[in-house]
Amino acid sequence: MNITRRQPLRRSRHNRYLAGVCGGLAEFLGINSFWIRLLFFVLFIPGGVPGLAPYLLLWIVIPKETA
Repeated sequence: MNITRRQPLRRSRHNRYLAGVCGGLAEFLGINSFWIRLLFFVLFIPGGVPGLAPYLLLWIVIPKETA
């Protein structure tokens, strides 16, 4: 049985614009960070809170990637 291990969920140190949340989620899920950033942008459009609140929460909860 071939089981691939995922990287732990961490905020990215390299694929980041602000806090590395989107880059870290993208690396964890194995997708392009563009799609995660687009999702947060779409959530931000109806007034900010639906996109900003989860981002801030994830910023606090997800630990930084270590070197």
